Amino acid sequence: MKKQFNRMKQLANQTVGRQVPKSVCSLRIERRMELVRVVSHNTHKRMVSCLQGHIGADAEKRHKKLPLTALSQAMVEGGNQLGEDSLIGKMMEVCGEAENRLASELMQHELQIEKDVLDPLSQLAEVDIPNILKQRKQLAKLVLDYDSARARWLQATKSIISGTNTQALTAKADLLKEEVDEAMNKVELCKDQLAADMYSFFSKEGDYAHYFITLLEAQADYHRKSLTVLESVLPTIQAQQDSWTEKPAFGTGLDEHLKRSGREIALPIEACVMMLLETGMKEEGLFRIAAGASKLKKLKAALDCSTSQLEEFYSDPHAVAGALKSYLRELPEPLMTHQHYDEWIQASSVSDPDKRLQALWVVCDKLPKNNKNNLRYLVKFLAKLAQDSETNKMTPSNIAIVLGPNLLWAKTEGSLAEMAAATSVHVVAIVEPVIQHADWFFPEDVDFNVSGVFVMPTPASNHNNHLDYDSGTIERKRPGSMVGPENDTPRKDNLLFLLQNHKFSYATTSCSYADFSEAIPQKQHNNGLCHSANSHSEGLSTSHPSAFLPKSLESAGTSH
Repeated sequence: MKKQFNRMKQLANQTVGRQVPKSVCSLRIERRMELVRVVSHNTHKRMVSCLQGHIGADAEKRHKKLPLTALSQAMVEGGNQLGEDSLIGKMMEVCGEAENRLASELMQHELQIEKDVLDPLSQLAEVDIPNILKQRKQLAKLVLDYDSARARWLQATKSIISGTNTQALTAKADLLKEEVDEAMNKVELCKDQLAADMYSFFSKEGDYAHYFITLLEAQADYHRKSLTVLESVLPTIQAQQDSWTEKPAFGTGLDEHLKRSGREIALPIEACVMMLLETGMKEEGLFRIAAGASKLKKLKAALDCSTSQLEEFYSDPHAVAGALKSYLRELPEPLMTHQHYDEWIQASSVSDPDKRLQALWVVCDKLPKNNKNNLRYLVKFLAKLAQDSETNKMTPSNIAIVLGPNLLWAKTEGSLAEMAAATSVHVVAIVEPVIQHADWFFPEDVDFNVSGVFVMPTPASNHNNHLDYDSGTIERKRPGSMVGPENDTPRKDNLLFLLQNHKFSYATTSCSYADFSEAIPQKQHNNGLCHSANSHSEGLSTSHPSAFLPKSLESAGTSH
């Protein structure tokens, strides 16, 4: 107890009085080293928490314990269960293999981080700096020992002067002197060792800082290797995705859908048209009366997955018409294209009816091939639908009003209501004449069962594809119609062609009399037959020169 008391007293005296020389124990250096130790320890701890594997485990065990490995196994097993017939199964199998390769790269990365960064940081924070700080404490202890020995030696020296047993006191003082010298030697040795270690520490600060460069380099290398793995897999998986034909048709671009499905006419358009031809042509208010939401949703989903089980929808033509409208509206670009929107509007603004039709034909002829084919198919159907307008109340005007905004709309930003209000009038002025004069815009016959997978409805009459609403179309020479056979829609206005391709009867003359207007313009006969034909045409002037048939053709028509 007395010895401990003396040591505490000595520590107090040392703290208040003289201190260890600053060159040996600099408080600033000591604090800096302690700060480096704390920072290194915290960094090491956080880095360990970022690792997904277990520290110290061998490579194989570490790889098995990685979450990516578990994900890879789950994907591969799922892909095997779904089989090669499932796109999801194919994707999961390829992704599972990629995840396994990524897990291997991650395992190698973590092993490198552990070896090149974590172990050195742990050595610095847990061994190197603590050893230096221990030497600092050891030096402080040796200094106390030295002070204690020196104090005893000084006391003995004073006793010699005042004491009587000089010889014994002198011998004791000599022994204490040896202790002082020995303590001083220990202090000097510890001072030198501490100074050397501190110099070594600060000289290696650049090496310690390089650990963090190594960390970033290792991470960069890991991410480069991971990117290489992903880039090697992405083309394969993208090719499988692109080759898969069973993709939704609604909301998909027309060109993409046609290319993917290998079709000429979009599936929703053909399917809906074929169903409507079967059961919907006499339905009043077609395209105008809304269908049941659940039925419409089911039909759209069925068309999206390209199912052939559509029999249940034949009995609900309004749902079929609603699905067709939805498909047209959900196209990323309207069927009549954003590119030609301004040209359509400009053409519809022409005041002269004949010139307006010519202008509309010019724009129509500029449409991309896929858009033009699908528009021709749809317009031919709509014109056929308009034949039964007395029953279904869907005249070209009514059809244009309800369906036109789904064929063409502005690309400008704004609310749906604003866009519809701004374009509806113009669109009706565009779509109505195209439907009304469908055979003039698209003289080719259309086989509605393009794909051959649908059953064509039994025709109600002997009429061909000549449409009543186009029957009054007067002959108009299209721009560029005389260029030659390579033109996209060449004019068939020579007399020989017309004589070979038209059967003359009272029923069909109203559809075909205009075809002869330019072929034989010299004679004009105003007879009852022409008036009868004109009585079936809507909104067309009978004063046009081609509104009259020659007598030779009149006799041909009446002979039947």
